[in-house]
Amino acid sequence: MSRGKRYDSEGKLNIKKVIAVIIAIAVVIMFVIGIKKLLNTEPKSDEKVIPINYFSVYTNGKWGVIDSKGNTIIEPKNDEMIQIPDKTKPVFVCTYDVNYNDNIYKTKVLNDKNEELFNNYELVETIQNNDENNNLWYESNVLRVKKDNKYGIINLEGKEIIPCEYETIESLKGVTNSLVTTKDGKKGLVDNSGSKIIENQYKTIKPLTNRYEDGYIVENDEGKLGIINYNKKMVLECKYDTIKNLVGSSTYAVKENGILKIVSSNGQTYLENRYTDIKSINDEIAIVKQGEHFGLVNLSGEEKTKIDYQDLTYIFSNYYIAKKDNKYGIINTNNETIVEFNYTNLIYRKTADFIEGVKTDYETDLIDREMKVKVTGIISEVNDEKGFIKVRVADEYKYYNFKFEEKKSSEILKSNTLFLDKKDGKYGFKNKEGVVIVNYIYDDATEQNEYGYSGIKKDGLWGVIDQKGNIIVEPKYNLDKNIIVNFIGKWHISEDLNANYYTDN
Repeated sequence: MSRGKRYDSEGKLNIKKVIAVIIAIAVVIMFVIGIKKLLNTEPKSDEKVIPINYFSVYTNGKWGVIDSKGNTIIEPKNDEMIQIPDKTKPVFVCTYDVNYNDNIYKTKVLNDKNEELFNNYELVETIQNNDENNNLWYESNVLRVKKDNKYGIINLEGKEIIPCEYETIESLKGVTNSLVTTKDGKKGLVDNSGSKIIENQYKTIKPLTNRYEDGYIVENDEGKLGIINYNKKMVLECKYDTIKNLVGSSTYAVKENGILKIVSSNGQTYLENRYTDIKSINDEIAIVKQGEHFGLVNLSGEEKTKIDYQDLTYIFSNYYIAKKDNKYGIINTNNETIVEFNYTNLIYRKTADFIEGVKTDYETDLIDREMKVKVTGIISEVNDEKGFIKVRVADEYKYYNFKFEEKKSSEILKSNTLFLDKKDGKYGFKNKEGVVIVNYIYDDATEQNEYGYSGIKKDGLWGVIDQKGNIIVEPKYNLDKNIIVNFIGKWHISEDLNANYYTDN
């Protein structure tokens, strides 16, 4: 019986010829692809990587949730604002059945699949806080929970970090990572990880500064004040009538039996009963107040300047912002004028390390550490994370790094796919290669935000385009009352920035 075989002796496969044919075909394909690329005149379209964040939205009197791509996560059907304690996590606190007269309400927590979370508690709430400018935030990664009429804390994964054993748990106003607890009528303090910083034995607890690292002022039952630092150490015993931190040192301005003085944590005393107030101290130079005027004094009592300024504020090195004759300038500890008193206000931007000198509503000087004016314009944005300043100079926006080196927007906003451009008084958008993607037809526009959207303004109304230049909403919104114009899909940020929600109204 003969065996089957693939080829007979006359038709054997010529391997060399097959390989030659394959190579020839590959060359032809590569040639065709190359020609096609050369002939393709369409602009390159990059994709922007969008971080998934979540935001409350308001429309037609109802509240919902969207993500940073503009997708609806929770339909706007809620009567009360949905609170999102961490915009990067799908944890949404909904309030319902509110009795405003008795301040009674119910809550539930939903995720991005509309599933209910943490339903083994009577109540689950965000812990709200706000600073001196009334900017609202939620304490990070914590929720207050109630069980058996007592309060505790869980994290956003549902893990209990403080048991439900307190009468109240509240944020310490203006300070992060500091939660005041009440137990048997006494105040104590824990941080957001659940660590107990101060035992429940005080009448009140207040912040020393707006930084939890600087410690806390505690009041005992006799009304006397002391200081406990974040490391749980009693820095000053409870025996003072008033206490305030002297920023930049481990010394404190206190009043004891009506006498004002500076005391240090090691018990030394300075400038006792000499001035009506002591504002701050840096490098052993104190800003003191006598009557209505301020001056500089060292701890031994030597006056470095006359006490005749309307205000003084330490900035860095030996420099101080000073106010005189209702104008601001900069002096040093030798009482020399370093920057003339030509400004209606001076602000030290510590994170970016420059001084903002306001002359008028339309003119501001940006001054470096060498006290030189580097840029004159109106600050639009100071971005600490990306390290740039956006300034409106004359009639256009310019970008600078923190060394005041001018940069192209494409150098600063590296993840953007489109870049704002102006021509003949109108705004349009180019891509990274400088190709015009959106024609110059708009009266105003915004740079692409981190979610890929740009605002466009025409005939007094605002609309929005996506990261490819496609129109999402034709200009139809009047946003004249908005401090900031910012879009996510069809939604624009509300007039009240403190509320931190988006709307299509």
